[in-house]
Amino acid sequence: MPTYEYECRDCGHAFERFQGINEDPATECPECGGKVRRLISSGGGLVFKGPGFYATDYRSAASGGGKQPKEQSGDGASGNSGKDGAESGG
Repeated sequence: MPTYEYECRDCGHAFERFQGINEDPATECPECGGKVRRLISSGGGLVFKGPGFYATDYRSAASGGGKQPKEQSGDGASGNSGKDGAESGG
């Protein structure tokens, strides 16, 4: 059930009401009894995570998701040291 925000037109009192979608909107201020209007709010954010979504959705580059080009600078030295060690030891 969504939470709706209201504001009184008479006294300016703002309040929230937890209501079902099919319920009638609030019409009376709980403070002064005046008429209220429903405000437009941003609502809650929705993030889809899990095995049913693409690997590029909602992932940071640090997590390994997404199609990022691999950098080839600086890491070549560590790969060569393994080969050199295998050849010299052999």
